[in-house]
Amino acid sequence: MLLLTFPALVLAAGPAPEAVVPPQHRWLTFAVFSVVIAITLMITYVAAKRVRTPADFYTAGGSLSGLQNGWAIAGDYLSAASFLGIAGLISLWGYDGFMYSVGWLVAYIAVLLVIAEPCRNIGKYTLSDILAYRNNPRLARVLGALSVITVSTFYLVAQLVGGGVLVKALIGIDYEVSVLVVGIVMLSYVIFGGMVATTWVQVVKAVLLVLASLLMVLMVWSQYGFFGDFFASVVGDPRVQARVAFLLGDAAKNMTPAELGQRFLEPGLLFSAPVDQISLGLALVFGTAGLPHILMRFFTVPTARAARSSVIWAMVIIGGFYLLTLFLGLGAAMKVGAPAILEVDTGGNMAAPLLAQALGGGADSMLGNFMLAFVAAVAFATIVAVVAGLLLAATSAIAHDLYIGVIRNGQAGLDLQVRAGRLAAIGFGIVAIVLGIVAKGQNVAHMVALAFAVAASANFPCILLTLFWRRCNTGGIVAGMIVGSLAAIGLVLVSPNMTYPLEVKAAAQRLLDDAPRQLAWIEAELSSGDLPRIELAKKARTALGRKVVQARSELERYRNDDTSLVGLRAPLFELRNPGLISVPLGFLAVLLGSLFYRDPRALAVWDEFYVRQNIGAVPGEGTDRR
Repeated sequence: MLLLTFPALVLAAGPAPEAVVPPQHRWLTFAVFSVVIAITLMITYVAAKRVRTPADFYTAGGSLSGLQNGWAIAGDYLSAASFLGIAGLISLWGYDGFMYSVGWLVAYIAVLLVIAEPCRNIGKYTLSDILAYRNNPRLARVLGALSVITVSTFYLVAQLVGGGVLVKALIGIDYEVSVLVVGIVMLSYVIFGGMVATTWVQVVKAVLLVLASLLMVLMVWSQYGFFGDFFASVVGDPRVQARVAFLLGDAAKNMTPAELGQRFLEPGLLFSAPVDQISLGLALVFGTAGLPHILMRFFTVPTARAARSSVIWAMVIIGGFYLLTLFLGLGAAMKVGAPAILEVDTGGNMAAPLLAQALGGGADSMLGNFMLAFVAAVAFATIVAVVAGLLLAATSAIAHDLYIGVIRNGQAGLDLQVRAGRLAAIGFGIVAIVLGIVAKGQNVAHMVALAFAVAASANFPCILLTLFWRRCNTGGIVAGMIVGSLAAIGLVLVSPNMTYPLEVKAAAQRLLDDAPRQLAWIEAELSSGDLPRIELAKKARTALGRKVVQARSELERYRNDDTSLVGLRAPLFELRNPGLISVPLGFLAVLLGSLFYRDPRALAVWDEFYVRQNIGAVPGEGTDRR
């Protein structure tokens, strides 16, 4: 039914907006998309027959092997931001773009060493199960569920907005239709197939993503050489040198072409403040360990040993993939060039798809557009798989923690628990789709920062100290959740992540004032008689025209606005990610709250809790689950 609906929605949308894929090859993109969607829906159909109990719905019955769960974790973690965003950052900023890859990979070391095994031994379905074991059950479930819903909402809406923009840019489908299609497919996975379908969609998507990236890297290497020769090609590439010269401005006047190329492989083009990078690293490392859809994955394996194994496999897969993004980004910088990438998307998210198109023969070739269509379809599957995982995490918080655990005090039959999960998925999914459509044209970068900041500042301190500090109790959990969340959200709201109309208007005006000078340079290049320079000048002229239109639009849009969403003219907090401040505040709140609050239950349960988190059972309860 969805396969029939998808083309119908596209046709109903009217004339397609301008897209990367030429109109004569757009049918190819739709065909590849339909195949990928058909495969994932077939997985959902098969998985639906296996969903009978709450354990099946939330954790796939705990039946996955370490290898299977490792691929699923990789699929859950390798979002469109990982595939498209990092490749784009590297293509535009060189070495500094690769730092995001390093931060996300290092995060799993923390997950492996302190989170995976005890979470598997203590929890059942959700983060709140861990907090409720030795703290006040009802209060811990309420706070844990609210935190999960908050993080999932921020991350899910950002993914939906990014997905809508991405699909529109790739194949020309209207933004609203793109978000609606992503939402419908997401809901079908979760409602019918639960964690079983979500897991296997993530596995298939991760395999396709790694294979597509590996194929593209091999094709890049075949043109520019392997490793040492490849990096020498980067240093000597005129497009790379021109990009560095543009970024450095006057500082590049006395640099040789080789020095400009080498500068692309050195830090400092994007991150100029080391303290900002440290703060970002804290949020990435600790935020990953506190993301609810990642924590849920440790409940899908039968033993703690399998949980450890799944993290190791995930690290291998994710690490290998992020290494590939380095060559994808640098390959796009040479093969496509920054002007062409920025012409399509100012964030650089089209670098990998444009590289695939160029490697296949360009915009006018069948192979080039097939490769672009395949990459676009994989990116679409990536978005849907990640949002399905986030939806399932939010669903578990609403249905399992709040409805079953708090409202019904744990008294509910198996059928009711599954039905509650599906109804919660429908309700939360519809709200997320509406928010995604309403957020059209908005800068949602702050939502991603919020998701990681809350996970790092509230979830992680509470989980870590609950697991390993005997004195931790309900008072500490309440204080940590509230202080960590408020500190993270508050600092992001006054950070540079938000939109400040005065800055936007000033930047737009500077661009308009500088446009005549840039246009004069373009006209000079067009009359140079050098064909390569003329082609680059044509692309620069198109890009300049779009920038001018956007600048005028921003001046009109913010004509009567001078302050941000919270009434500020400029940021009060200069760090883009608040981790350096909010994470210590979260830990401090848990420590002080636990010390000043008396909770005999938390101390009484500690011995049992400590045994269970280490061996998976307590004496008299059966065999351990190591």
